[in-house]
Amino acid sequence: MTAPHAEHTGAPPEWSEADDWTPEALALLRHLRAPHRRNRAKQVLFAVYCVALILVVWGGMPSLGMFLQARMGADYTAGGGRLLAALPSGIAAVSLATVLVVLRDALWRGPVVPPRASIDWLLAHPVRPRPVLRPWFWLSCALAAFPGLVTAVGAMVAMGLMLKVGLAAAFGWCLLGALGVPLLATSAAVLVERSDRAAHWVRRLTAPVLLVVLALAAQCGFAVAGHRVGWLERVELWSGPWGWAGITALAPTRESVPGGWVAAALLLAGTAAALVLADRAASEVPLHRLRERARTAAGVVAALRTVELRAARLTVSSAAGAEPRHRLRLPVPRQAWLIIPWRDATALLRSPARLGRAVLLTAPAMLCAVPAHSSRGPASWAAVGAALVFGYLAVAQLLEPARVETDDLRRSSWSPYRTTGLMLRHAVVPVLLGGVLAVLAALVVELAGGGPAVWLAPVLVPAFVAAGLVNACRGLPRKDLLFSPRAGAGSGFGPVVFAGWYAAGPAVAVVVLAAPLSDALRADTAAACVPVAALALALAGVLLYWVWDRAGKLRASTD
Repeated sequence: MTAPHAEHTGAPPEWSEADDWTPEALALLRHLRAPHRRNRAKQVLFAVYCVALILVVWGGMPSLGMFLQARMGADYTAGGGRLLAALPSGIAAVSLATVLVVLRDALWRGPVVPPRASIDWLLAHPVRPRPVLRPWFWLSCALAAFPGLVTAVGAMVAMGLMLKVGLAAAFGWCLLGALGVPLLATSAAVLVERSDRAAHWVRRLTAPVLLVVLALAAQCGFAVAGHRVGWLERVELWSGPWGWAGITALAPTRESVPGGWVAAALLLAGTAAALVLADRAASEVPLHRLRERARTAAGVVAALRTVELRAARLTVSSAAGAEPRHRLRLPVPRQAWLIIPWRDATALLRSPARLGRAVLLTAPAMLCAVPAHSSRGPASWAAVGAALVFGYLAVAQLLEPARVETDDLRRSSWSPYRTTGLMLRHAVVPVLLGGVLAVLAALVVELAGGGPAVWLAPVLVPAFVAAGLVNACRGLPRKDLLFSPRAGAGSGFGPVVFAGWYAAGPAVAVVVLAAPLSDALRADTAAACVPVAALALALAGVLLYWVWDRAGKLRASTD
């Protein structure tokens, strides 16, 4: 050590080779943690057993039954053409979405996050970080590879049944992309965790990449419907690792793309190089960043264990980096009744990402309603239900000012209105903005050949807004519903009851509107739309009364 030099300069002494106690410290910790490690191993083995049991019961046995039926003459090749049409853009969309999710996760957690004890105590001592951090990186790689392995097995079964492809060839070719894409994303996530510049670019590119994913998903739907664009699919397949995975998946099929071995080599070489570089970089993540992420991960886990789902989401959002706040300001209104709408509109203008998400979610809401036009029964109801869910999620992006108000009622102390009236006034701006988005979307669909039923979209907006306000006024989590004695011990209905309470507003809206809206979309006439419009407006009134009731109870519970 350089103690005399430290005395003169006031700088902390540096560690030398003689101060390196890494092997001894890790050996001591292995000895002390042996009982905990054995208990942890039992928990992990039990979790692995449960997952394997679920996969075998719900995946393995049905697949085996279908193969036996195929050997006895059953034909599953009717959907083979649609499967081949969906693979190029579908795999590109799923792979690109996987990369985006993993990189966004690295903004607040990352692939290298040891326990807080290891960071706060062990790494603060003269211990080399590499032996401590490397195992956590490889654990993240293993966790990322497992869903890919399951996906490859599922793709093997689908290709074997629907395309009559050899199982070994299908599994091997699909495994290249199913493992390569998540491992590449995990390796890139180390750079995001380590570098502020990389994290900045991930935040900036999230919205454009999300647009590309939605466009690829829409293209996949059109391809299944018979509208394929061959040259565009070739460009997407060779655009990057997300496309190379599609090339390798198509290699054993009759729609194979020239250059399958080249794509496989690129995936293997790129994944191997990325893993080597990430393994070296894992030990160079700054200690202060590891501390922040370990605390954030612990806070999210604690919030999830106490069923504080909004608290967990806010923790992740704040740790992932605040979106840029735009200091836009609308003119202050002179009428007092416009103050609440003015505040809501200003808040949304200063957070344009919410407006962007509302626009993005409007597109799948309109697209999901298309299959309901030509289908009947449960299939039509499912398509309409998906459209209603996306529509609600689009409108819910505009309700953040109301949710912030109910997070802590002391924030509304400035307002002369009671909580009940305040919540109802928070509906004005979302109804107007959501109505504008719905009108524009309906106009686009009508120009593309849609019928009168598309104009039901603006009429549904008030019901969606009221449903979102019902959720905003739910108050503290009803954890007692998870373990209600009325359901009986081990009944398993507690989580279902809690989920119903947690999503009461949108659940009621979807259940009430799904079947009538399905009939109206199938008929696609103005006469069929009138009853649905009346039902939607009546439902909005009922839900707004529910908002008024819940808001009154919310205030009473805090007094």
